[in-house]
Amino acid sequence: MKKFIVENDFWDLFPKSKIGVVVLNGIDNTIRDNSEYEQILKLAGKEAEKYFLEAVFSENEVIKVWREAFQKFKTKKGARSSIEALLKRVQKGDSIGTINPLVDIYNSISLKYGLPCGGEDIETFQGDVKLTKAFGDESFVTLGSDESAPPYKDEIIYKDDAGAICRCWNWRESVRTMLTEKTKDAFLCIELVDDTRQEILAAALEELAFLATKHLGGTYEISVVDINHREIDIM
Repeated sequence: MKKFIVENDFWDLFPKSKIGVVVLNGIDNTIRDNSEYEQILKLAGKEAEKYFLEAVFSENEVIKVWREAFQKFKTKKGARSSIEALLKRVQKGDSIGTINPLVDIYNSISLKYGLPCGGEDIETFQGDVKLTKAFGDESFVTLGSDESAPPYKDEIIYKDDAGAICRCWNWRESVRTMLTEKTKDAFLCIELVDDTRQEILAAALEELAFLATKHLGGTYEISVVDINHREIDIM
């Protein structure tokens, strides 16, 4: 049995955070018709424009809250939350390109609800998955690189027994665990850094699970990890 565990050193920094998890089993993530997902992403990008209430991009609340969170731990220079990266592209008028069906679906949910979303292939995990502070020696190879770039000591990361899965909380993921067309079982997460949007998180999780199984088949289970419920089974 594999578990997802959020460790005490994370809660020391972010006691009000909630990590919503959707575990998918038996999906078919084969790419068939990119145009369908292009449309899903286009519509989500239009919805995301509602978050641009302030003229200064970084002052919009869904971005500001993550800028403040990233100041609480050591990060790579220029690292931004995944939701900021997506919203920046929308603001600039750039299209969000398709990757594969499941990634496209969770990116659309991220845009629609203004929350960071991510996903990994459960079959690639070695041991339990933890959200915690890094030791600083974890192996990490990201897309477009052949060399390991370990996280900083005390950087917030997702990790398993083989190394880092995602650096700077939700900034950039490892190629080792990323979702592909061959993925059958997936670990998806939606992250809330404070307690002001709990109903939004719940709605985002439900829609993510619904869309994933509608388009890709399989089954799902939704869980929420918080300071009072710090671990769940994922396989």
